[in-house]
Amino acid sequence: MAGNRVICTTNNVDYITIRKAMIAGARTKEEIAEKTGACLECEGCKNELGSILASVCGCKQVSLETVVAAVHAGADTVVKVGEATGAGTGVNEETGEPCGRCKPLIQNIIDLGR
Repeated sequence: MAGNRVICTTNNVDYITIRKAMIAGARTKEEIAEKTGACLECEGCKNELGSILASVCGCKQVSLETVVAAVHAGADTVVKVGEATGAGTGVNEETGEPCGRCKPLIQNIIDLGR
């Protein structure tokens, strides 16, 4: 699970801001730049945006591609996506409590089908 850190060092765009843009439907680097102001040119953008966009659940290491495939295969709720992929079923290592930080993104993927 990733903590909050600055990804775009040029425009001071952090990880959480990027994830919120994904929850709002951004799926490409260009859409992230449009929604967050990320520059796409600094080392942080070049080195990290691709992997952030490709990941849905850091706790269970579940990719966007895997979640989209589960949705296309009929998983039409966050619970069903979790059952099919493990996404959204992780546990916070520090507290032992369920994590679920990716559930809003999973819901957005279901809503948009992508």
